[in-house]
Amino acid sequence: MTEPRKRDGEERLPAVRGSRVVYAGRVVSLQVDEIELAGGRWAVREVVKHPGAVVIAAVDAEGKVVLVKQYRHPVGRWLLELPAGGLEPGEDPLAAAQRELREEVGLEAKVWQPLGEFYSSPGYASELLHAFLATDLTSVPTQPDDDEELVVVRHPLQGLLENPAQIADAKTLATLLLLRELYKDGNSIVS
Repeated sequence: MTEPRKRDGEERLPAVRGSRVVYAGRVVSLQVDEIELAGGRWAVREVVKHPGAVVIAAVDAEGKVVLVKQYRHPVGRWLLELPAGGLEPGEDPLAAAQRELREEVGLEAKVWQPLGEFYSSPGYASELLHAFLATDLTSVPTQPDDDEELVVVRHPLQGLLENPAQIADAKTLATLLLLRELYKDGNSIVS
């Protein structure tokens, strides 16, 4: 395995010889780049460009987390997921999280805590997800997108943290892992 070349103690990023957008859609675009690898070799990389997204772990006063069950066409099945959604160009991640929580599950939160950021699949996609914990919840009318079919589900958070195998969605698993790490020393999520 070749180590990344370093300059002044930092890993050098590969040079991009060429780049072209082969598809531009409503949510993503597909870019094909030719990059220089260590040792002077060149390789082609296909990159799904995505503006980023948010994911919200909303926990109610009873210690239940709010999830949505929705059909995901690329995998051909219904998945249980935390509420989430894409960022609009230039949108603040917290504002997007507040919007998505309101739209998808009809909730607003008085307390918001950032949990961290992570890439959904950095081998081929640029999507960076911003995870939040939302507590002190109140109900408001939902405003789902016209093309969304969502079933809201509440599940004991402790059960999800102890048995995450019931979740097949990576952003939900990653956010639950961040949440578990935050509260591993016995701190209470719900005040």
